[in-house]
Amino acid sequence: MPGGRSDDERERARLAREARRTGASTPAGRRERPSSGTRRHIPGSDPRVQRALEKRALRTSDGGPQPRGRQPRERGPREPRQGNFRLRRLFLLVGAAFVLFALWFLVSLFQPFAGDPGSRKTVTLKPGGVGDLAGTLEEEGVISSSFFFQLRATIEGKRSSLKPGTYVLREDMSYSDALTTLEKGPPANTIQVSVPEGRSRGEIADSIEGAGLKGDYERATRKSSKLNPRRYGARNARNLEGFLWPSTYEMKRGQPVRTLVDKQLAEFEQNFGRVSMREARSKNLTPYEVLTIASLVERETALPRERKLIAGVIYNRLSQDQRLDIDATVRFIHDKWDGALTQSDLNSNSPYNTRKFKGIPPGPIGNPGLSSIRAAANPTDTDFLFYVADPCDPKGLKHTFHRTLAEFNAAVARYNQAREAAGGRAPRGC
Repeated sequence: MPGGRSDDERERARLAREARRTGASTPAGRRERPSSGTRRHIPGSDPRVQRALEKRALRTSDGGPQPRGRQPRERGPREPRQGNFRLRRLFLLVGAAFVLFALWFLVSLFQPFAGDPGSRKTVTLKPGGVGDLAGTLEEEGVISSSFFFQLRATIEGKRSSLKPGTYVLREDMSYSDALTTLEKGPPANTIQVSVPEGRSRGEIADSIEGAGLKGDYERATRKSSKLNPRRYGARNARNLEGFLWPSTYEMKRGQPVRTLVDKQLAEFEQNFGRVSMREARSKNLTPYEVLTIASLVERETALPRERKLIAGVIYNRLSQDQRLDIDATVRFIHDKWDGALTQSDLNSNSPYNTRKFKGIPPGPIGNPGLSSIRAAANPTDTDFLFYVADPCDPKGLKHTFHRTLAEFNAAVARYNQAREAAGGRAPRGC
């Protein structure tokens, strides 16, 4: 306390009073505090007072009672903090990875950002467990993951209610839509009408004859209130050739073919609208001309990887004002899709005859699928001008591509030689 007396002073005063009673004396102004561990003699003091003071000093220095007041606290050596920082950082990284994995897992399972499903296709699901059904759906491209499909079926309690059978499903369906469809089961009293890619109106009419629909397909595809070809740049379209979307359609037995045509036109508008026309517009091509080129590409190759390359060859020949020389256009004129073409066929004066006239035909020669339309709208940038069937391909599907007429003629000679060796049939391997 400020202005008060310390314990040492009070002790000195007490001892002084005791000394006076016993006859000892302590000189005034000589109050000295012995330092710790040192024995000092204070002149004129009583020996007992001296010894008491020395004992008190020793107790203080050896851990005895300390003077009052706040004393400084001794601190030990500071521990290194780098290890704790690394540990915390590791925990944060592990936590962030776990959160990202959890988000990916939930998005994959519940598909909150699922887009529109793709084209229709017929899928037959054989009897079996939900794992077999899910595996078939994944193989057919209907769902993206059989694992997450089975997990959703388990969560929703539908594992035992999924029914096998033949369905018309869409590619890239959500798990929820697929589960709902399979829980309802295959439709009764229905038929599946399949329209292959690239086929002409006449070929489609022949393929669906006897399928259980009523009416004349070719007559029903001359025109429709559901689609106006002029919207796509077709000023002189004679019919709906090219707009009849190829897919598999679920129909009720006995329905009119007009219902099938309406479904095809609706599918065309939905799918064609997904194709970018930027590159085609830069070449001053209308959507209808792109559709026409796509119908040529569809007939020229069955290999998806060749479609953009063949479209690039067509673009190059058009830009150099060369004839396209595509036999499929001549076959379209005569509706002659099998057998050899005669010289009379090749001499046709139809504007569709690209062996005789330059430029794009007046309209499509069939109804192409999405892959060929995309190829026609965005072809490969190439300098090839020719292509010939590859005689060394065992399946007879591949082509060889060439830049000059000399290379092309040599490739044609090799193909004809291989054909002669095969007895006049298409060669299947060298």
